[in-house]
Amino acid sequence: MKRLDDMSIRQDRLGAVDWSRLGRELDASGAAMIPGLLSADECQSLVALYTDDSHFRSRVVMARHGFGRGEYKYFSYPLPGLIQELRTRFYPHLAPIANRWSEAMGIETRYPADHADYLDRCHAAGQQRPTPLLLQYAAGDYNCLHQDLYGEHVFPLQMAILLSRPGVDFSGGEFVLTEQRPRMQTRPVVVPLQQGDAVIFAVHHRPVRGAKGIYRVTMRHGVSEVRAGHRHTAGIIFHDAT
Repeated sequence: MKRLDDMSIRQDRLGAVDWSRLGRELDASGAAMIPGLLSADECQSLVALYTDDSHFRSRVVMARHGFGRGEYKYFSYPLPGLIQELRTRFYPHLAPIANRWSEAMGIETRYPADHADYLDRCHAAGQQRPTPLLLQYAAGDYNCLHQDLYGEHVFPLQMAILLSRPGVDFSGGEFVLTEQRPRMQTRPVVVPLQQGDAVIFAVHHRPVRGAKGIYRVTMRHGVSEVRAGHRHTAGIIFHDAT
């Protein structure tokens, strides 16, 4: 198994991503899948990091905070090479979508083309702690619906990558998104991820066109109860935390 710092996402995998399709799906539903983004070896290498606390700045036990059951760890800087690459190579493709959404919703914020420039903005505002994380669930664990905000500066899209094999490593534990439109009941969506699949989704709000123009839809995400086994996920959040 390769060391994570020696790994890089193969260019042909990024080149195979249909960014136009991804943008259309994000506009339409607030989420878009990228099948097979990581290999099984890359997934296993990330999972293996979880027991080595030298890679992380903190550990959160969800039950202590009312977040659900299970736990997660935030990576420390410098990030492992693969995590850093996911952050820096995806951001430039997502920034134009984020800017389009801001304009549609009448939000003044605009996002620079380069992720390092965006992190400079976060750090200048006191958001200096890295937010990429690994999550671990066992039987009976779940993650309540939530939003990963962390401070004044919030990049409106984030990514989750399933590292475990459904039906082999675990059962249950579906990734769930909800959408709350004004004067309507909440709509849930289950995203059918396999090992190595990524989903990009709205962190907080997304624009939706209605009869009277554009309005903001509130999005949340979580994980249903794991019925058996162990489930691991990597989360790539593009803003840092206070």
